[in-house]
Amino acid sequence: QVQLVESGGGLVQAGGSLRLSCAASGRTGSRYAMAWFRQAPGKEREFVAAINWSGGRTDYADSVKGRLTISRDNTKNTVDLQMNSLKPEDTAVYYCAAGLSYSSYKTTYPYWGQGTQVTVSS
Repeated sequence: QVQLVESGGGLVQAGGSLRLSCAASGRTGSRYAMAWFRQAPGKEREFVAAINWSGGRTDYADSVKGRLTISRDNTKNTVDLQMNSLKPEDTAVYYCAAGLSYSSYKTTYPYWGQGTQVTVSS
């Protein structure tokens, strides 16, 4: 089992920045891919970004390319999401996920955090 805890959410004005962090504990010895998803009220949970075990491969949703950056530190078992130039449509609960396979599909990831709220005001 892997436990994931997100932090760093909050309220920010449009154009501002936030940095989310996800700390993993438990069976972190396996080579897990990590990802961020988000869910806005009344909408499906959607893919935001993913990073493979080594950090050598990353993928982003088209809606966030050039504004959000995913990174990881395997020595600390953390994965971060730097969010710049935030827009009101980025408002959502952001979830960290972990799995042995790398993909942009939420069904690939068996381990999930509780989520952190990001609110972007216009």
